[in-house]
This record gives sequence, structure tokens and C-alpha cells, in this order.
Amino acid sequence: MVHIVGAGCGAADLITVRGAGLLARADQVIYAGSLVNPELLNYTRSGTPCHDSARLTLEEVLALIEAGERRGWTTVRLHTGDPSLYGAIREQMDAMRERGIPFDVTPGVSSLCGAAAALPAEYTLPGVSQSLIITRMAGRTPVPEGEALCRLAAHGASMALFLSAGMLRQVAEELLAGGAYRPDTPAAIVYKASWPEEAVYRCTVSTLEETARAEGITQTALILVGDFLGDDYRRSALYHPDFSHGFRTKKE
Repeated sequence: MVHIVGAGCGAADLITVRGAGLLARADQVIYAGSLVNPELLNYTRSGTPCHDSARLTLEEVLALIEAGERRGWTTVRLHTGDPSLYGAIREQMDAMRERGIPFDVTPGVSSLCGAAAALPAEYTLPGVSQSLIITRMAGRTPVPEGEALCRLAAHGASMALFLSAGMLRQVAEELLAGGAYRPDTPAAIVYKASWPEEAVYRCTVSTLEETARAEGITQTALILVGDFLGDDYRRSALYHPDFSHGFRTKKE
């Protein structure tokens, strides 16, 4: 049996209780060593084989899984954040289905959540934005034409950019080309959210590149953009005394 587990965004205590329990019972662990906090391996039993997949191909990962299956082992495939976001798990799941290997998925705390906590901020503010766009700048991995950053930027919604910290000049150009963001639209660079070295750099769309250059940020950072990072918003109706809902009547 294989358990695909979201490791969380960095801090070892931000893995789910289920994920930590699976690590404690695992016979082997295959972890994304380039991004997963190695402290998470402390949840495993002494002597458990732990393989760093940063050095492996998909075929080599599958070979380890198959070897574990022949031994009757439980394997934990440990991915950073939540595995459903930029986790490259679909190809692994399809390969395991083809081989008849049973598996399941345990969600994790995404860096998307870790970055909001680090700020702290709320992505969906009344009167500001009720949508969050999760995307990336096209690089070695292209994006579909309809998802070009300038097209998504036209919505002016709250935006989180993964895997884009090394291309911030192009990011800013694409964001401004969309027409909805201004040069002074608030932005933030959140480096290694929830790790001991976590850092938050507030800036604007027009100063994204110079801020990253000044702080030496080229990777392992989430880029956040939108007026949700500003100070103007409407109070939520949910807790307003003039608003009634199924659990509370309007205050007279």
C-alpha cells in the first residue's frame, strides 16, 4: 500500500495528524528532498529507509514502490505542501493503477495557506475580491495559452503565483499588461512560509523584481498580488448585527 502524503508547507508540526501517523507506521518513505523539511522524517521509526526523490526519476521512484510492494511494505510518498498543487502526482497515480498497486492521498497544508498566515492576510475580502487565482509564470513548464498570466491578471482578483520567484520582471510585465492591476497594487514575496527562515517582503507590482533582488530571493517563495493586501475592505455581513441568517436574527 502506498500513501501519498502532503508534508505541509514547512514547519514539522504543520503536517496533519493523519500524515504524521502514516509516517510513524511506514516501512519506507520516499520524500521530495528539495522542498520537504527533513525534520518530518523524525516521525518515522528508527531505521526506516528514507529515499530522497530529488535525485530520482519517476521510473526509479516506481521501482522503489514496487520493491516495497513485493516485501509487503507500507510506503509513504511524502510531497511538499498539498500534493494536489504542483505535486506531479497524477503520473504516479496512473502508473500505480496500471501496476495494480493500491494507494490513497492524505492532503496537506499548502504554502498558499502558510503564506497567508505569515502575512497575516485573508485572500477573500468583501468589496475587494471573492476569488483567488492560483497559477504560475510560464517557464520551462509552459502554461496553456488561455491561462497566460496577462489574461488571468485581467480579472484583478487575489492572485498567488507558485514557481515564479526567479522571473519577477516578466511577472510584473504580464500582471500590468492585464490592465486590472496598477503599478502600486500591493504585492508580497513570502519566502519559505512556516520554516525557521521564513521571511515576508511587502512591495508593489512595480517593485517585485527589485525587492527580490535586494533580498536575494530567486526560489522557494510564493508571490502574492492584489488589493487584499491593502487596508480598504467592507465589513463582512456574516457577523454584522444588521444581518440575519439561519443561526442568528437581526439585532433590532
